[in-house]
Amino acid sequence: MTHPTPRQITNARRTVTLLFLTLGTLSGAWAARIPAVKHALALTNGQLGYALLALTAGLVAGMRLAGRLTDRLGSARVTTPAAVATCLTAVLPGYAPTLPLLIAALALYGAVNACLDVSMNAHGVDVERAHGRPLMSSLHGAYSVGGLAGAGIGGLGAHLGLGAGATLAATGIPLALACLRTRHHLLPPTSPATTHHPLPRPRWSGRLLLTGVLAFAGLVGEGAAADWTAVYLFENLHAPQSVAVLGFAAFTTAMTAGRLTADRLALRLGPVRLIRYSGLLAATGLGAALLIGRLPAALAGFTLFGLGLAPIVPQIFSAAGNHDPAHAGQAIARVAAIGYTGLVAGPVIIGGAATLTGLPAALTIPAALAALTAACATALTPHGHRPRPPERPPGATPPRT
Repeated sequence: MTHPTPRQITNARRTVTLLFLTLGTLSGAWAARIPAVKHALALTNGQLGYALLALTAGLVAGMRLAGRLTDRLGSARVTTPAAVATCLTAVLPGYAPTLPLLIAALALYGAVNACLDVSMNAHGVDVERAHGRPLMSSLHGAYSVGGLAGAGIGGLGAHLGLGAGATLAATGIPLALACLRTRHHLLPPTSPATTHHPLPRPRWSGRLLLTGVLAFAGLVGEGAAADWTAVYLFENLHAPQSVAVLGFAAFTTAMTAGRLTADRLALRLGPVRLIRYSGLLAATGLGAALLIGRLPAALAGFTLFGLGLAPIVPQIFSAAGNHDPAHAGQAIARVAAIGYTGLVAGPVIIGGAATLTGLPAALTIPAALAALTAACATALTPHGHRPRPPERPPGATPPRT
């Protein structure tokens, strides 16, 4: 097969960026309308917890199928239908009339979401390899930008008095229409689809398992920042509620900015040194914030924590996809399933530890995990398939960045 042209690579990069942006927007809009769904169905906190657990269960369960589909059919064949289906199923929880139907809708949304997550990350690895330079951090940065945009859309819907269903429909349906055309702009499959003989399942390896553990560690930190920064500032540093929300805002802004700029650092430093330095920065920032125990130091520390965590998960997904390119989908699915468990379990772990030791001591857990990530950064040593400049016909211009 001939190498994709520079124009194909550029178009594919823009398209997969749109897909990351789409998933982030859907996630942000849903998160912003959770209180409206809770109020509309008169759910208790425990009932809402069961519903959100169904979303997580659907996501994790869908990872296995998503990985096998991606490897069997090729990421380009899976990504577009998965994107359209995710946009449409994201609308369903907003219209669920009862708790059982909400649980079913969220489980379905989670499973379809997993197919998009795995396939678009696998295609991002393909584009990164064809482009010849790191791109995954900027793709995940687009997801973060989408999350902020989706939260804004959800907030606007609440301000206008729209129900959760109307807000999610106004978000998901236009995005579904935009995603319909993405198939024509993705990279062609690198090999024919295996339609009659299933691909053998890849074996677990120590390197792949450790990569999943590092994803777990990074996403524990992200989950802890989302759920506990405002609580720490309000209850432990006695900041007003209007100020306490700035902790997560500082973290999120720093993470988004870090992901949009980390690809250049990955190209310059390589994945191992980037993760080592990033883990140390995250651990130092959060550790210093907790040790000093003052509001300005806490805000600065949460900012450094976000900057440090920013490139870790994108680099981990890139390493997983390059671990065995013939089974990139299943490798990413396995690592993502372990990692997303950390995103869900992290806040619970912090909460349990806080009950025993207090919240400041409990928040040292994500700081310690960031330090562990730095110590284990060699797990991301290139495995022979990391991005390198592709062959191009004489006189061809490189793809635009």
